[in-house]
Amino acid sequence: MLRPVVAVVGPTAAGKSELSLSLAHALDGEVVNADSMQLYEGMDIGTAKLSVAEREGVPHHLLDVWPVSRTASVSEYQVLARRAIDNIRARGRTAIVVGGSGLYVRAAIDKLQFPGTDPELRASLEDELANLGPAALHARLASLDAAAAAAILATNGRRIVRALEVIELSGRPFQATLPEYESIYPVVQLGVEVPRLQLDERIETRVDRMWRHGLVAEVRRLEEVGLRSGRTASRALGYAQVLAFLAGDWSEAEAAAQTVIATRRFVRRQDSWFRRDPRVRWLQAGAGLSDRALATVGQASPS
Repeated sequence: MLRPVVAVVGPTAAGKSELSLSLAHALDGEVVNADSMQLYEGMDIGTAKLSVAEREGVPHHLLDVWPVSRTASVSEYQVLARRAIDNIRARGRTAIVVGGSGLYVRAAIDKLQFPGTDPELRASLEDELANLGPAALHARLASLDAAAAAAILATNGRRIVRALEVIELSGRPFQATLPEYESIYPVVQLGVEVPRLQLDERIETRVDRMWRHGLVAEVRRLEEVGLRSGRTASRALGYAQVLAFLAGDWSEAEAAAQTVIATRRFVRRQDSWFRRDPRVRWLQAGAGLSDRALATVGQASPS
């Protein structure tokens, strides 16, 4: 009998990576990355990507698969993730999907289908976004699909562009809400929960550590291979702020402070996303988390 997939989800800085290692050792598991920015080669410090040594011998899949100049594609990720999960399960091991990118987690395990894309149309819309700003494109979206516009923040340029692209290509309204929660695998989803004040402190500590470990130097190296031109990677938390510092828009201290602020905002959105999924079994971070997670996996009826 094939083993159920275990998904470890939750906000940035909650401790998902540490828990995934414990589960992998206990469940004969392999990790499948579901952090959209850890897919990028060389984006290590700012994404808290585990080094080879820190992975403790646990195989990790879908790290460093795209150059930073490549625009992210969740549909391409879906193919790669399912291939990795299927291969792990076929070898009799446990696939452990780990990450805080909610759509990527769902792409890996759920019955989601993604409309196609058109590179030229996408590039044109991206140029409009850069020149006109998200508000203008959001107004256009509202005139074409009021329901989609109501469901998408007026500041979320990437999602507005995607909605306009789908409408243009399909001639139909954009499905702003995702389908019902239905997995293609037997899945046990574990959410790592951290009290808000504690999580805020963890974020500050994480950002401080990123700077001490050389994030600015990492960004300078990645600039040489196309980071600034990468439509997705250049907007990553920490990287966008360092790029602004290097461009002279902020001081280095301001860039670090803005990274903390942006990360806290992102964490709120992550928490809201995962809280909507009724299948997630939330576990408080802290002492005994690994044991509680293992007990939950053992007791849960996969869904």
